Amino acid sequence: MEFLDATLQILASTVRLAVPLICACLAGLWSERAGIVDIGLEGKMLGAAFAAAVAAISTGSAMLGLLAGIGVSILLSLVHGYAAIAQRGNQIVSGVAINMLAVGLTAVLGHAWYREGGRTPPVAQSQRFLPIDLPFADQVGAIPVLGGIYKQLLSGHNLLVWLAFLAVPLTWWVLQKTRFGLRLRAVGENPAAVDTAGISVARLRYEAVIICGVLCGLGGAYLSIAQGAGFLNNMTAGKGFIALAALIFAKWRPGPALAACLLFGFLDAMAIRLQGVALPGIGQAPVQFIQALPYVLTVVLLAGFIGRAVPPKASGVPYVKER
Repeated sequence: MEFLDATLQILASTVRLAVPLICACLAGLWSERAGIVDIGLEGKMLGAAFAAAVAAISTGSAMLGLLAGIGVSILLSLVHGYAAIAQRGNQIVSGVAINMLAVGLTAVLGHAWYREGGRTPPVAQSQRFLPIDLPFADQVGAIPVLGGIYKQLLSGHNLLVWLAFLAVPLTWWVLQKTRFGLRLRAVGENPAAVDTAGISVARLRYEAVIICGVLCGLGGAYLSIAQGAGFLNNMTAGKGFIALAALIFAKWRPGPALAACLLFGFLDAMAIRLQGVALPGIGQAPVQFIQALPYVLTVVLLAGFIGRAVPPKASGVPYVKER
């Protein structure tokens, strides 16, 4: 039973740690399926995390904090969209600029407003998205194995966790089963053909980057007012880049993207679990080595296990309307 409890705790932690990765990975999927490369996922999540914490503290409402985070993320997405779509600029440079802007601006504003080294004050319980217990969790939890799965693994997650996981089948359905999704995928493969059919390439790409902003906003708000209780400097800690790795690992498909994010979340959960634990034949590993493990394994997986990953054909290519 101790082994089962430990396993369920790691899996529950995996679910929670995977949420920002899922949001950012799906955000990148929407953007790149429309032909817009977006390495600014990290900056959008960081800006959203800061805005969500500030709004939640100021208004006392977690929902307003979420909306503020989404709003800031959409604004950053539109900046990237303007540079990449309207001005046909270099999409990599634009994404890097957004990341640098978010890191610097959140630190400066946080210090100017709160004088706590760039952090925000702690967010109160009433200003956060709190865990939701599923019906009869305590009663069902007494059942061996299945009860533990229901109580420890499925129950006790907050609203944003459910929204992130719901976004995966919703993304698949929209992209694969709707006219909008078909057109969006076509824009990422052959924008000239879409333009010939009388459909605005720019409009579809702007819609894709707005959806990207919504998902990044969800992931950022989760970090500061759901999983955490306030904003910390650079609290995304590379999650946007890991999400990009997961997207490539999944070859731009929603289902495999979920699996890849859960895998990286599991590696992160194991890294936390192994801190301070003596490993057989090695002893207690340095904390820095354990914390670096998910990032090292990310590189290893990308280098040796995904085979050839072919992005959408028009990804990163500005579209110039033929006259």
